[in-house]
Amino acid sequence: MIVTNDLEVRVGARTLLTAPGQHLRVQPGDRVGLVGRNGAGKTTTMRILSGETKPYGGEVTTSGEIGYLPQDSREGNIEQTARDRVLSARGLDEIRRSMAKQQELMESDDDRKRDKAIAKYSRLEERYSSLGGYEADSEAAAICDNLGLEQRVLDQQLKTLSGGQRRRVELAQILFAATNGSGKSQTTLLLDEPTNHLDADSITWLREFLSKHEGGLVMISHDVELLDAVCNKVWYLDAVRAEADVYNMGFAKYKDARAGDEARRRRERANAEKKASALKKQAARFGAKANKAAASKQMVARADRLLDQLDEVRIEDKVASIKFPEPAACGKTPMFAKGLTKMYGSLEVFAGVDLAIDKGSRVVVLGYNGAGKTTLLKLLAGVERTDGEGGIVSGHGLKVGYFAQEHDTIDGDKSVWQNTLDACPDADEQDLRSLLGAFMFSGDKLEQPAGTLSGGEKTRLALATLVSSRANVLLLDEPTNNLDPQSREQVLDALKTYTGAVVLVTHDPGAVRALEPERVIIMPEGDEDLWSDEYMEIVELA
Repeated sequence: MIVTNDLEVRVGARTLLTAPGQHLRVQPGDRVGLVGRNGAGKTTTMRILSGETKPYGGEVTTSGEIGYLPQDSREGNIEQTARDRVLSARGLDEIRRSMAKQQELMESDDDRKRDKAIAKYSRLEERYSSLGGYEADSEAAAICDNLGLEQRVLDQQLKTLSGGQRRRVELAQILFAATNGSGKSQTTLLLDEPTNHLDADSITWLREFLSKHEGGLVMISHDVELLDAVCNKVWYLDAVRAEADVYNMGFAKYKDARAGDEARRRRERANAEKKASALKKQAARFGAKANKAAASKQMVARADRLLDQLDEVRIEDKVASIKFPEPAACGKTPMFAKGLTKMYGSLEVFAGVDLAIDKGSRVVVLGYNGAGKTTLLKLLAGVERTDGEGGIVSGHGLKVGYFAQEHDTIDGDKSVWQNTLDACPDADEQDLRSLLGAFMFSGDKLEQPAGTLSGGEKTRLALATLVSSRANVLLLDEPTNNLDPQSREQVLDALKTYTGAVVLVTHDPGAVRALEPERVIIMPEGDEDLWSDEYMEIVELA
């Protein structure tokens, strides 16, 4: 259970949310959709509910277990196997190691050591059994399989997995904890964009899992079908009023109720403005007469009160003006990759991949999760080095613009402004300020630490730095992740009009349609083919 009391959320000098009293509560059985535009404070609020950060004002009281999946989750020990990471949700990995150690000591010739080890092993075994340890492997494997993690992946170290695989391991760990060995749990789940990197079958399974979850749930998602199917309550964060509107209803009904609320506010304001205008006109006529001055002031004051007492009408949501750069001049083939290979220890991700990126070409990279799509883009961008003798040959005039799936190009400790300066050191500062303004970064927002931005805001910041680069080869890894529908449409429109070369990794069919690809690269084999609509089915199922 989670209860807020006089909650106030700020970033810098900007107030994102005020929730007086116990306005926001999560009880067992509540499945809350936390919605609002990018930058309204959803991710920041979720961090506060999880206890990861403190609110500016008020307090958050929690009871029971909390399972928190942040949008940019970073696991701790990357030497750990995926299986141990999932099992660690109940502490079973540590208990197993302790039991194995006691088993070794039980073979000792020292009677005292052996007896002590037997007693300790017995206590550990009892604890292990109570936590569902003997069924844990099959439970964890079933959850992982439903999230698209194959059996072979579970025995790999986290450092060998792709970003999408690691993200799914983190989600599996939280859901494994929530089953608590019995299939039922009072754990409160806080999930920030849980469907990122999931294929269609996994999303369907997750939808059913969350619909049956008996504990509390707060979820941020741009997947409308998921919100429709799962949520029985909605918190809408209004960026204009810095308030949270609570709707005790499912998502579909919420949308109708929200539209009705906005229509009511517009009608009330229109009526009030009409009355206020009439009062002020009358006051202006009275003001010309000395004996009517007092009455005139009263009319003006009454007109002001009429407007002040109204609910704020939501200003039309601003949308970032996203347009990819005018590409710099380049030769016929600005980039050529030969024999690209990536190994993690003895594990081969892919080997011998050749790829020519011609001027203005449009390429989609496809493959199952963990096939090396993101790694391929990192090699092309020069972020990682190829293993073996292969490499990248830069053609005449090559300028690469790289959009990282995990926002790795953004320094979270630096401000929005400093990140932009670092990415575009030769650009005119006034031009950069105008550019950032078009991407909805201005005023105090420029000095905000980039690490405190929401996922959608980080996406906009990363895209803004691309725009000023004049890149002629864009490497885009899931550029529409975490974006609200309006901002996503802006990115898709930008893809349609960009005249440079694009290499795209995406689970978003709309992004592929906008790109209108000419070629496809199938990973991990690295096979190249001309694009056909048959490949769209792979995108939609991925």
